[in-house]
Amino acid sequence: MQIHHDWTGLPASARGASLAMGNFDGVHRGHRAVIDAARAAADAPLGVLTFEPHPRQFFVPGGPAFRLMNAEARANRLARLGVEQLYELPFSAVLAGLTPEAFAREVLCDGLGAAHVTVGADFCFGKDRKGTAETLVELGRQMGFGVTILPLVAQDGHEFSSTAVRQALTEGRTRDAERMLGHWHRIEGEVVHGEKRGRELGWPTANMLMDGLHLPRLGVYAVLVDVLTGPDKVSCQGVASLGVRPMFGENAPNLEVHLFDFSGDLYGKHLSVALVEFLRDEAKFENLQALIDQIAADAEDARRALKGA
Repeated sequence: MQIHHDWTGLPASARGASLAMGNFDGVHRGHRAVIDAARAAADAPLGVLTFEPHPRQFFVPGGPAFRLMNAEARANRLARLGVEQLYELPFSAVLAGLTPEAFAREVLCDGLGAAHVTVGADFCFGKDRKGTAETLVELGRQMGFGVTILPLVAQDGHEFSSTAVRQALTEGRTRDAERMLGHWHRIEGEVVHGEKRGRELGWPTANMLMDGLHLPRLGVYAVLVDVLTGPDKVSCQGVASLGVRPMFGENAPNLEVHLFDFSGDLYGKHLSVALVEFLRDEAKFENLQALIDQIAADAEDARRALKGA
């Protein structure tokens, strides 16, 4: 998959795609339906047009963290779905200030040379969100690209949405989140240096930051881990603690992952960690031995939860 960060100056090979357009936070089953419709809409390479940062981050920069995926995780998921061209456009004052007509002409038509554009029924675009999916149909008719509006995808009367996924994760309902996403919720990113307490306790962990991401329920999880970079590109089972480490008086939330049956240096490597089963809430223990005993019990619980995963 090729990733582009601008809509101007693209080579001919990067133009003329059939585009699915939206934010695609979480890449849930509703998003996948839009992507599948774009795939079927035209005899052209499959592309996704999205924005970085998320428009909500641009308009409310001090707001609470809400994203299900960082840009890296989203790109990895889209690549797995067979997307050939990813247009991750910088959402700035310039892009936010384009009228719907200017966006359609400058970005979709002149810049990307879109063969076709597919959006969900609730899609809005352009300055002050004045453009609707129906607006896009008319603009496409004028400018020479086709448009498909896909009805919102639902199951049992409930629409798939990033908001519903966030709520499930907030409550620790990982399997409900998986049903809406169509895949396990994953936290992806670089392994950073921590306090190395896990190693001292006999349970070495890979530490990952949660900056800008929606926080699932704090606690301990059974996880599946893919090592994405470096010489040890393997898939492992593991146990992870998501929280603020109350035992040590720290309060910046991060993810600490212990990989079962793995030995190797993970610092600077990139991991993809799937939250499979919530095991227990975060807790503060009377002493270090009680914490060590609980970690061992958590590891056994995680192995049981992951049987067959």
